[in-house]
Amino acid sequence: MVNSLSEVPNPTYSGVRRNTSEPREASRIFLLSPANVGGIRAGLVMHESRNSEMAIRLRQNGVPVGELFSFMSSLYFRGKLAYALAFAVAPPGLTGAFVITASGGLVSPDTVVTLDRLREICSGNVDPADPQYRTPLDRDARILCERAGEDCAFVLLGSVATSKYVDPLLKIFGGRLLFPAEFVGRGDMSRGGLMLRCVQSREQLTYIPILNATRTGVRPPKLDSLRPASKRLASGSTQIDPRDVCSPEQE
Repeated sequence: MVNSLSEVPNPTYSGVRRNTSEPREASRIFLLSPANVGGIRAGLVMHESRNSEMAIRLRQNGVPVGELFSFMSSLYFRGKLAYALAFAVAPPGLTGAFVITASGGLVSPDTVVTLDRLREICSGNVDPADPQYRTPLDRDARILCERAGEDCAFVLLGSVATSKYVDPLLKIFGGRLLFPAEFVGRGDMSRGGLMLRCVQSREQLTYIPILNATRTGVRPPKLDSLRPASKRLASGSTQIDPRDVCSPEQE
């Protein structure tokens, strides 16, 4: 079982490797903020009495972090992971996306965790002043920065309005730490819906350096609802996820 970036000499995540048939572009790694393990959906799999398939898998052999957090945060984290899968450009031998954890540093989305391990990596406070959070994050961020090389950009898909992710990561990545400009003023649900729309349209957001950026602003207009499943079926698409039918504000 993979526990942290520091234990993986050559981590790979097949879902976010660059398509070598396309023209080469600059490397880009996404850093995803974690799902809320104290939420209602998290309780559906983390409570000892739950008997759903995922809850049983979590207690027995484990579940990949990406799959688990996408269930817990079925719009926001799911949108972040889908976006990273679509647009990451991983340097050779590296993963194109990493999940920030409260006390386990950076982990790749395919890291399999059991219930005990999940509780362990999520037990700290996401607070830059808390060593339980900061020490493993600083360690893994430094390792990732060194392995990725000087030409790689790091895009934070998470809150930029507060210091909880920005301060630790900015210290390591400096001017190479970017974020989507379209995140400014949006709440979590709106960001998740926006990223799912980008995946659907194959259009990327606008990445700008966090350093000296304006990270708060006026709330942008409400997103239009994603196309209903019936219309997508009529257009011949078979890529249907029932959760896509809801607008961000409904979830």
